[in-house]
Amino acid sequence: MDEELRTIAKSLRLWGLPADWDQLLAEAQRGRFSHERFLKHVLQSEFRGKSERARLLRRKRARIPELLEIETFPFGRQPKLDRQRIMSLYDGFDYMTKQQNLIWLGPTGCGKTGLATGFLLQAIDRGYRGQFITFPELLAEFYTSVADHSESKLLRKYAAYDCLLIDEIGYVEVEPVQVGLFFTLMQKRHNTKTTLITSNLGFSEWGSFLKNNQLTGALLDRLTATSRVTNMKNCKSLRTRLDEAGPSDPA
Repeated sequence: MDEELRTIAKSLRLWGLPADWDQLLAEAQRGRFSHERFLKHVLQSEFRGKSERARLLRRKRARIPELLEIETFPFGRQPKLDRQRIMSLYDGFDYMTKQQNLIWLGPTGCGKTGLATGFLLQAIDRGYRGQFITFPELLAEFYTSVADHSESKLLRKYAAYDCLLIDEIGYVEVEPVQVGLFFTLMQKRHNTKTTLITSNLGFSEWGSFLKNNQLTGALLDRLTATSRVTNMKNCKSLRTRLDEAGPSDPA
């Protein structure tokens, strides 16, 4: 590609074209492409490149600590987990198209985060904006926002994500103002966005850390009304096996 064409490609933000030009030209020559077919071939190549770069950027911005794909989940080591049901939810993709919530309940280390991350990654790869955050991190952001009076801005930020994964709900001290902000966030996302939640506590135990029975009841009513719940309380921990197998298995 000569400098004039390179400058034009840069001006038009066709970032992948200079690098792919020689290959595209060779393919056109081998296939004896018409001018129309060559132009279509070039544009399709640039579109694929832009789509892939956008997908990777969405993944990066989601702040996912470990990219655990659903295909790598060790279902064989979790026999009490209904693999067919999980994969039906995953393949159907209704959780995004119908703005449904998905909730995983179970003991520490049984794979809740790995499954939820797989669903989040699928949504991101299909063009949706997603975000990963642990419940303690979210509470810390709520606390800071109260101090600098930016609660509304923070709520708008987290309410806007198409798919929000809140990991590790439970076993943390929560102040009343944080409970109120969490409830407001869930209310804003209700029936409009998809929220993925993992918790090592059953719903009956949420009142023990939220410490507000009225808000807890209202929150659970909203969550369960549009949620698919996977109870993993009888599933075993994968943590010991994870240490033996290496870092590629989900926690």
